[in-house]
Amino acid sequence: MPYRITLLLLACWSPLVWAQAAEGRDNAQDARRPSASDTLPTITVTAPRLARDLYDTPAAVTALTREDIQRGQQGVRLDESLVTVPGVFLQNRNNFAQGQRIAIRGFGARAPFGIRGIHVRVDGFPFTLPDGQAQVDAVDLDSAERIEVIRGPSSVLYGNAAGGVVDIQTGDGSELVRSPQLSLQGGSHDFYKLGVRQGGENGRWTHSVSVSALDFDGYREQSAVQKRLLNGHLGYRFDDDRTLSALINVLDNPRAEDPSALTAEEVAEDPSQARDLAIDLDSRQEVEQQFLGLHYQDLALGDGEFNARTFVSWRDFFQQLPFPGSSRIDYERTYYGGSLDYTLPLTLAARPLRTVVGLDLARQEDDRGRRSVDGSGEVTGITGDEQQNATASGAFLQAELGLTERLDLSAGVRHDSVRMTIDDRLVAADDPDESGSRTFREWTGSLGLSVRFHPDHQLYATLGSAFETPTFTEFAPSDGSGGFNPDIEPQTSLNRELGLRGRLGGELSYHLAAFSVLVDDELIQFQASDGRDYFENAGETRREGIELGLEWNPSLDWRLTSALTLADYAFERFRDENGRYDGNDLPGLPSRLWMNRLTWYGSGERFTTLEAHYTGSFYADNANEVRIPGHWLVNLRAGDAWSLGGGSTRLGLHVGVRNLLDEDYIENVRINAFGGRYFEPAPGTTWYAGLELGF
Repeated sequence: MPYRITLLLLACWSPLVWAQAAEGRDNAQDARRPSASDTLPTITVTAPRLARDLYDTPAAVTALTREDIQRGQQGVRLDESLVTVPGVFLQNRNNFAQGQRIAIRGFGARAPFGIRGIHVRVDGFPFTLPDGQAQVDAVDLDSAERIEVIRGPSSVLYGNAAGGVVDIQTGDGSELVRSPQLSLQGGSHDFYKLGVRQGGENGRWTHSVSVSALDFDGYREQSAVQKRLLNGHLGYRFDDDRTLSALINVLDNPRAEDPSALTAEEVAEDPSQARDLAIDLDSRQEVEQQFLGLHYQDLALGDGEFNARTFVSWRDFFQQLPFPGSSRIDYERTYYGGSLDYTLPLTLAARPLRTVVGLDLARQEDDRGRRSVDGSGEVTGITGDEQQNATASGAFLQAELGLTERLDLSAGVRHDSVRMTIDDRLVAADDPDESGSRTFREWTGSLGLSVRFHPDHQLYATLGSAFETPTFTEFAPSDGSGGFNPDIEPQTSLNRELGLRGRLGGELSYHLAAFSVLVDDELIQFQASDGRDYFENAGETRREGIELGLEWNPSLDWRLTSALTLADYAFERFRDENGRYDGNDLPGLPSRLWMNRLTWYGSGERFTTLEAHYTGSFYADNANEVRIPGHWLVNLRAGDAWSLGGGSTRLGLHVGVRNLLDEDYIENVRINAFGGRYFEPAPGTTWYAGLELGF
């Protein structure tokens, strides 16, 4: 009933705002709208490490602004922003115990939970561990100012597990017009979120503190979540060139329930139900994490720019998986490291040469335990007690040479060393010592050519290599023992890309990219009869496709964004004990994605946004016998803001409806699941509304 009321309000809202004249618009508010200027905008991207104009970058990079991230959004999940990026596929909005899954050109699709194979950064600090895992549960979208996405293998930039890059930048407080800011949201399935942000600039100091509290019962049984998050940024400017800043991030996630996956029969019976064992075992996750990072920047060290970063993080983790047996996991993690980079402008044969050289160091120390439980959740024994350590080091050099005024040559090289050790502390007569170590040393490189053949258009080509080691979890032997699986190896890839970007008529900007990625020893997930996920190498795979991104601003009142992905992900050579899969589609990856977002801007801050997102069909298993149907997802949101108290206070209101057409679809698929439990259904039509106050 509440969503019907919301739909009625929106239906009444639309003709009113369409009919309202555009008189008396506030110039400061109108300045936030997309520009229809004839001048090609300068968009500087920093995720590729050698900062430069987007239209001089020989790679598929998408830059998202604060509007893309925050306007009318819940600020809870990354898909709210990343869904408009071509080549990116996101699953699992509502199972917070498993975490949102992100795949970029197929990298990351195998992850049974969390993120694999994607390098995630926040304010320049790596949230991806040395073994290749990443968690984004501590990312604060309420203070996010910008997200850059590199769509393609980027080991030459960031080393291990960089099949793509998600670089998130939060505000330092200097951008806040009003402070403090308070927000309150509510919605379907008892969704509540409270947020407070305080920040500003005072002399040489800047500061920003963002605190949020999320409580959500969820659509399915056993899917509630409670999460508290603090993100702080403190900066000091010594002079115009030198700054020191600190990032403080604290996560308290006392409960995130896991309803588990269902069979097709259970989905047909009741898609909102949880697996019976998930309820019996109270399957859930509990997390506490603290992060501290320091960044020193000198923009005039010698003739170049210097950055130094150091960080340390602590994470306490507990999880009860939704099956009996060896399914209760806990670990205490310490993660620390640092990086140095120096950018220097030079000349070569009287031509401009820009270089960046750097060093990355990181260490991960996990004190990990595993216990077996019976069907009622009683602990029956200890099945694992290990100290898992991973140390990663990487040295890199990137260079860009201006061959002519319009032609640039880019090249990069990097060497990485990843050492992983396991100290098995569960040793008995019937349980031998399974301690061991693996060391991987990899060279990666890239070569790119960029042609600015017209002031408003760029053509580029790039060639690069990448590698990805198994994580500690993926190294587990399939017989349930500890130590390293000797039969599993890192995967390596070769990426080729051809792209064209530019703007037509001052109103339509575009980016077209064609890619081909060949992967050797692809890591593939499968689920054993005991319910655990294990991994194996899949021989060779290929990923080929075309990505098209469009943004059309026919006037100051309208903006249309479209992202189309047409791809083919397939096994070239793979055989396991169940059969041969040469030519089959890779599971978990749709070959068709099409996202369209239309926004109307009214007077002041009034807006209405309509989204239509198509996800094509794909398979849930290597044999291509379980097909997940394609679906359309239509979302609608709108908002407005008013000045109160003579303009000193801002009152904002927004409402949103997801799955407007009440489509039945699967929002998360567990690849190669045992017993047919592939499916995590999505809710039908849901709504949310929010109120913001800025002082």
